[in-house]
Amino acid sequence: MAREQPDIAVRQITANGIDITAAIAGTGPAVLLLHGFPHTWQVWREVIGPLAQHHRVIAPDLRGLGASTRTPGGYDAGTLATDAEALLDALGETRAAVVAMDLGATAAFLLAMRRPDRVSRLVLMEAVLGPLPGAEAFLAGGPPWWFGLHAVPGLAEKVLLGNESDYIDWFLSIGTRGRGVPPAIRDAFTSAYTGPDALRCAFAHYRAMPETADQIRQAVAATRLTVPTMAIGARPVGDALANQLRPITDTLTEHVLQDCGHIIPLDRPDLLAPLLTEFLSGAAGSGRCP
Repeated sequence: MAREQPDIAVRQITANGIDITAAIAGTGPAVLLLHGFPHTWQVWREVIGPLAQHHRVIAPDLRGLGASTRTPGGYDAGTLATDAEALLDALGETRAAVVAMDLGATAAFLLAMRRPDRVSRLVLMEAVLGPLPGAEAFLAGGPPWWFGLHAVPGLAEKVLLGNESDYIDWFLSIGTRGRGVPPAIRDAFTSAYTGPDALRCAFAHYRAMPETADQIRQAVAATRLTVPTMAIGARPVGDALANQLRPITDTLTEHVLQDCGHIIPLDRPDLLAPLLTEFLSGAAGSGRCP
């Protein structure tokens, strides 16, 4: 895949009472990209170019992460969804396609469930939606080990302080099946997650997961997901996300990328970019990708 390099403007935008740093590129219908851990907006750098050919791409740092405001609280997915909606308001966008991975996926899901009028299309990848049935096989051995470490208040910060780069490198290696990420992006991630307050905010997202789980239960009890949705899995989540979405989603497109690690936008942008551009154009079918 030719990797276009668009002009990217990195702006700080006040929304929902915090300053959100967002990378913005291109013109056209809006596409909002929500990252996960341990990432910043730069996890999308390899696919911003293709998307920006036909869209206004908006890629923020989530609350507390990257260069966005490090707040005492508000790390549940419901508040992150409100952050995203407020960001769209601040940028004058009444509607957007939303593409999200990992931690960002639950926020994107709740935004689409609560405000389907604001979300034209939804893409979720490499995540599980809390308590929803369908991910039992993936979670048979329990959730990933770091969920427990991150959930204990104050513990991970003490254990990891001074060793942040080694910890981030482990996630970047396993998330790309050993292929790694470009050095400049690796350095940006390491910088973003170094220091006690940066670590506190990162792990606050995990400590808010019980609240997020309740929000997901309430949303699913109240309504169905009516927004056209695409689920993309890779290693290790596979089809678990699609299994969760299938019973509650009106229109679902499914793909599983076989030779791809968890960090899909950096590991296999050559596979991801065509899927996104096709789906966002309204011309996608369902199936499995090699």
